[in-house]
Amino acid sequence: MNTSTGPAERRTHTEQGIERKQQLLDAAAVLFSSKGYANTRIADICAAAGVAKGLVYWYFPTKEELFAELVRSMRLQLRRAQAAAMDPEADPLTRIRQGTEASVVFMAEHRAYFALLDVERSQDELSGRGSDVADVLREGSDVYATDVVRLVRDAQQQGLVPDGDPQLYAVGVLGVVSSFSHALRNGSLDVDVDELAAFVGGWVMRALAGETVAR
Repeated sequence: MNTSTGPAERRTHTEQGIERKQQLLDAAAVLFSSKGYANTRIADICAAAGVAKGLVYWYFPTKEELFAELVRSMRLQLRRAQAAAMDPEADPLTRIRQGTEASVVFMAEHRAYFALLDVERSQDELSGRGSDVADVLREGSDVYATDVVRLVRDAQQQGLVPDGDPQLYAVGVLGVVSSFSHALRNGSLDVDVDELAAFVGGWVMRALAGETVAR
């Protein structure tokens, strides 16, 4: 008797595995954001996800690896949101504005997660110790910076952005998005998210073009 697993059955197992993995990531995102990374146990995540405790180790051997995967997953979602908002036919400066606005909206929609990252970064800085999680966070910043640098270079070639170090421009763009998003999260700003996104997008676009940003 042939007991081998057919394509349809293998596909079902794969889909179930992906679903369970996402359940764990979703539960971890909620618990890490509400309780903090250090105070969240693997058992808590399994209970919230409704899966057996042993199953989590099949996907994530350690809690640190689960957190790192969560960071990578959210980074991918953010980049997808940015890509969906950017018109491939638009000039690079306009695409930077569109990506900036999408970033502000995404960070507002996932403010608890980004607040968690604020805490984790601060703790790493205070402790002065490196970690795999810290490496993943830095890796994410590098990815975003690379995307912006590429667009800035394209804009400079088209005469839309003045000559200068694209890396410096990219740091400015990321810093503006981060600062305004952080101010919204901590309550320093009380403004509609879409309004803030449009403001930040316009600020970045004018700054890169060498115009007055206060308008």
